[in-house]
Amino acid sequence: MKRLCSIGSITLLLANVVSILGQTPRYRYFRTGEPANIEVHPSPGFALMGGGTDLDEAFQFLCNRASGGDFLVLRATGDAAYNPYVRELCRLNSVATLIIPSREAAADPFVSKAIHGAAAIFIAGGDQANYINFWMNTPVQSALNEAIHRGVPLGGTSAGLAVLGEYVYSAQSDKPDDPNLDNRTAMADPYGPRISLADHFLDIPILKGIITDTHFKRRDRMGRLLVFLARLNEPDGKPLPPPGLKIRGIGVDERAALLLEPGGLANVIGYGPAYFIDCPHTNELLQPGKPLSSGSFEIQKVTPGGNFDIKSWAGDAITYKLSVENGKIRSTQTANEIY
Repeated sequence: MKRLCSIGSITLLLANVVSILGQTPRYRYFRTGEPANIEVHPSPGFALMGGGTDLDEAFQFLCNRASGGDFLVLRATGDAAYNPYVRELCRLNSVATLIIPSREAAADPFVSKAIHGAAAIFIAGGDQANYINFWMNTPVQSALNEAIHRGVPLGGTSAGLAVLGEYVYSAQSDKPDDPNLDNRTAMADPYGPRISLADHFLDIPILKGIITDTHFKRRDRMGRLLVFLARLNEPDGKPLPPPGLKIRGIGVDERAALLLEPGGLANVIGYGPAYFIDCPHTNELLQPGKPLSSGSFEIQKVTPGGNFDIKSWAGDAITYKLSVENGKIRSTQTANEIY
């Protein structure tokens, strides 16, 4: 028998009714597939997607670990475009998109319940400032961390990847429609107002001591990640890492993904590399208002098909070093290449 209505369509109808009445819905929920969740036993894993065109293999990685259960896409803005894509790609009980556009929405009991019932979770792209502003220190953050601890597989692309590490470039700005932070601006002043960092949004054990960046080579973001690492690792840096721990960086290029096992083994897939960056300990203090001078950063570049072990920080990598002098990057690679 053909279903005349589903939970997703009812929710969309209610959202439209609320909109007609001149009120903004606190959240929006769109669902395809079966109307009720099923109980399954998912397997943990993390898909770190660099942005751009979505990779089927990365979503299949999450779906395979969902054990046929219910797949949930989380967003702060946008629509339900992922629902038919994931539904066609994977055999699942349901695929749903939950849009959480405010702290008020994040406090709604339905939101926590939806996250709790998911067998796989994917955080879409957009603006990571929204995720930090709307979801941090709310029931959404608690529900996500509970899901991680239960072994629910988790992925994110672009802004969704940017918030997976223990440390996060939070993209805060007092300017509306602020463009993406570029290398030149970041390196000109590591303490500039655009350098905003947050920590401990998500509790993914294997990504402790990690900050991630996205669209990496495509948008030329090596310089800004070096700035983030210099800030986080300097003796008076804030937020401070625990004693004896260095903060490291992972940059994932567009149309590439890092498929990460809970134990630390990762595989690079897609059409671009991932970069694993180690920042040496230093007693040198950064000087506000002055360009970055720091080094040397140890770079390991892993191309598609290569593996990398997060725990040992070693893998199938091309290795080289970068240093920064007065805001200019120097490389040990031929022709001073930084990527």
